[in-house]
Amino acid sequence: MAQPTPWMAMPPMAGQVPNCPPGLEYLTQVDQVSSPPGTIIGYVEQEWSVFVPKFRIKNAAGDTILRISGPFCTFSCCGDVEFNVSSADGNHQVGRISKQWSGMLKETFTDSDNFGIQFPMDLDVNVKATLLGATFLIDFMFFEQQGNKKGGDRPGMWN
Repeated sequence: MAQPTPWMAMPPMAGQVPNCPPGLEYLTQVDQVSSPPGTIIGYVEQEWSVFVPKFRIKNAAGDTILRISGPFCTFSCCGDVEFNVSSADGNHQVGRISKQWSGMLKETFTDSDNFGIQFPMDLDVNVKATLLGATFLIDFMFFEQQGNKKGGDRPGMWN
């Protein structure tokens, strides 16, 4: 007899998400970055935070390499939205992921966004690729339209 397929798979870090109340692990995102397909090179793990978006960049072994923290409100009018990239301990800023302001007409009438990523030149290529994956996750979570409505102006975990 075949094994039943679970209707909802457990997230990779279920029960182990720091500062996350038990049972709410499903509200966090853990994405893996692969290159080539099937070869994991890193993870982007959302940290539990009520008010500001926070992520960890991890290598294939699961070690935290970098941290990303965003603003309280990801809505912006006439300016960039900055997500700071810092060292694993969070003490030193080493880069930035920016959702760049494209102008009133483009921001209002399209779902097209421009992003910029800044990181040290000597950063490992796998970590650079994982940061690119984090940029896609940030775009999806905070700046994409849902049901033809602009979203992304709620704090932290509630986007």
